[in-house]
Amino acid sequence: QVQLVESGGGLVQPGGSLRLSCAASGTIFSIRSMGWYRQAPGKEREFVASVTFGGPTQYADSVKGRFTISKNNAGNTVYLQMSSLKPEDTAVYYCFMPGAGWGQGTQVTVSS
Repeated sequence: QVQLVESGGGLVQPGGSLRLSCAASGTIFSIRSMGWYRQAPGKEREFVASVTFGGPTQYADSVKGRFTISKNNAGNTVYLQMSSLKPEDTAVYYCFMPGAGWGQGTQVTVSS
C-alpha cells in the first residue's frame, strides 16, 4: 500500500511563493507519474500540474509560467513550486499518483 503525504501549505500574501511537497511511501513498485490537483471552496477538484517520469510535465493554463512541478532523484517525492500567487490560487492542494490515489491535502491560502 502506498501513502502520499503532502506538506508545505500555508498563508501567503499575493505575489508570494510557496513550495509544496508530496512524499510517497510504502510498497512502491513503479512510479510512472505524479500530479497535483486543487479544490477551492464550492468548486470541483481541478488539475494543476503533472510530471511523467522520463516524460513531459503538464500544467493547467491558469498556472503556466507561475508554477513548476519537479521530482527528486529517487523519484518518490514530487514538488510544486508556486510563485506569483494570486487569491484565486487559494485551495486545498492534493497530490495524486495513479495506483495509489490521493494524499490528505494541504491548505494554501493567498490573502493580504
